[in-house]
Amino acid sequence: MTETHSTAARGDSGPEAARLVASRVLDVPDFPKPGVMFKDLMPLFADGKVFREVIDGIVAYHGRDTFDAVVGIEARGFVVAAAIAYATGVGVVPVRKAGKLPRPAHSVSYALEYGEATLEVHEDAFTAGHRVLVVDDVLATGGTAEATLDLVERAGGTVAGFTVLLELGFLGGRERLAPRPVHALLTV
Repeated sequence: MTETHSTAARGDSGPEAARLVASRVLDVPDFPKPGVMFKDLMPLFADGKVFREVIDGIVAYHGRDTFDAVVGIEARGFVVAAAIAYATGVGVVPVRKAGKLPRPAHSVSYALEYGEATLEVHEDAFTAGHRVLVVDDVLATGGTAEATLDLVERAGGTVAGFTVLLELGFLGGRERLAPRPVHALLTV
C-alpha cells in the first residue's frame, strides 16, 4: 500500500484541502480485482483531526444555510453525510441499495460495468423544494452519482450541491453529471 501524494494536488477547494485528503488516502493494488488500484479513504475517516478539517471544509464551501438535508450514498457516503448533517444541524437521509429500506421508497436502476444496480430513498424523505446536499466518498464513472441525483429530484428534493472527497478524473464522472456542479476535495 502507498499513500496518494502529490505536490501538485488539485481539487475544487484548493491545493491545501487536496493535499490534506491525499495525505490520508492509501492506494491498495489489485483490489477488488487484479489491475484495479483501490483508493482507501478509511485512514482519513480514522484521523479525527483530519476528518474534522475535511467536514469543516465541505461546510465552508457550500455554506451552512444552503441546504436543508444531506444525502449520503451507501455506504461510505453515510459517514460523510452524517458528519456534515451534525455539523450544520440538518437531517441526514440515506440512499440505499434495493431492499434495505423498510417503508415505501422511490427507486432508480442504472447500468454498472458488470450488470445493473438499484438505489432507493424513502418516498417521504423530502418535501417539495427541500434543498439537498448529496455527498459520497468517491466519484468514478458517475453512474451511482447520476442515479442518486435523479432519485433525489424524483422524490421532490432540489439538489443544492454534490460533493465527494475524491474524484477519479480520468473516468469522466464529472462530465457525465454536467451541467450539475461537482465539488471534489481531491481530483486524481
